[in-house]
Amino acid sequence: MSLQPAQPPQPEWFSKTHPRTGEDGLRFKCTMCGRCCTGPEGYVLVSDAEVGILSARLGITAPDFIDRFTRITAEGRSLTEKDSPQGRDCIFLDRESVPGRAVCGVYEDRPIQCRTWPFWPSNVQSEHSWARAAAICPGIGSGPRYTPAQIRIQRDTFKI
Repeated sequence: MSLQPAQPPQPEWFSKTHPRTGEDGLRFKCTMCGRCCTGPEGYVLVSDAEVGILSARLGITAPDFIDRFTRITAEGRSLTEKDSPQGRDCIFLDRESVPGRAVCGVYEDRPIQCRTWPFWPSNVQSEHSWARAAAICPGIGSGPRYTPAQIRIQRDTFKI
């Protein structure tokens, strides 16, 4: 019986040098379009710690925050959504304060799921999945370059 040597792991697609730009990694800059915060019904999972932070920000108790701004999904506790012409907006998406922009009303304290967009495992698993995410997010492909190490940290911080 002959054993084949194990193949070395293939580098992740985003760690390879891009033939046109000569860079590795990916570029992203939020354009405040709100497209990542709206669409069909979904979820923004919140931990107990995040509930505590968000409730303190709003000056209410954690139980009151849970009652007013969350729901239970198959994935866990999620922020609620509201109907808008664009779909189902996150309860904290504000389309009125800044004309032409959609801003997060709790941006500084937003949940980790939001902080790690667009570097979710589902978006960075392949070039095709990254292109699919870019079709809805105009900030993908522009702005500062994130190194492969930075992408891995973001990707591995929150599993969806």
